[in-house]
Amino acid sequence: MSPVSVVVGPAHAGIARALEGLPVQLVLNPAPEKGQGSSVSAGIRALPGEAAAALIVLGDQPGVPADVIPALLDALKIPGKAIAAPRYADGLGNPVLFAAAVFPELLELTGDRGARSIIERDSGRVAIVEIAQPMPPDIDTPEDYDRLSGPGDPR
Repeated sequence: MSPVSVVVGPAHAGIARALEGLPVQLVLNPAPEKGQGSSVSAGIRALPGEAAAALIVLGDQPGVPADVIPALLDALKIPGKAIAAPRYADGLGNPVLFAAAVFPELLELTGDRGARSIIERDSGRVAIVEIAQPMPPDIDTPEDYDRLSGPGDPR
């Protein structure tokens, strides 16, 4: 199995407890206030040297369809493609798969756009995977969680 890293900020005790016992490593981003780019950079820095690619998945977007990641892996095998990204019915989204050739660019990221600027830099190296459903929603608030967990939530 490939290593799974979870990038966390300094106040990560609750996340560490929630992930206890799972085969993941926590990677500290000491300055998450600098934006999503700093988290991507921290995660890339933590990869083993032999990593061939990195899948960047948003922790607040749990509803990614099961077929998206295998489709991204297949798309990255297309000659000349170094990035594989899903395009949902409502636009480009996550997760995104980056080949090791793109790691130097990911290490330089700043700001809150994540890796979008790298994806947009050269569309010729991006394999787009069409997903015929809406983008999975983010869970950013307790209300979002309640809405997605539905009426049968045991809380």
